[in-house]
Amino acid sequence: MSENISNNAIIYATLAINSEVDLQREYLESEDVPEDERENEEEILADLEQAFMEFIDLYKKRCKADKELPPIEELLNSQL
Repeated sequence: MSENISNNAIIYATLAINSEVDLQREYLESEDVPEDERENEEEILADLEQAFMEFIDLYKKRCKADKELPPIEELLNSQL
């Protein structure tokens, strides 16, 4: 599957999921989460974090193959 995904698609997906993780964490830290939905929202966060880590691993593999890609740290600290 990773062979069919472009570097740009991996970058955008990684950054988008990272943003969603941040938003979900903020939501869970707020008082807006109904108590009866908290467990589900925490599971959503766990799924997002898992997806993020999988894209990080995929990106790191791409970095080894394509030396022109920025390191993951630089990518995550940059703004599009």
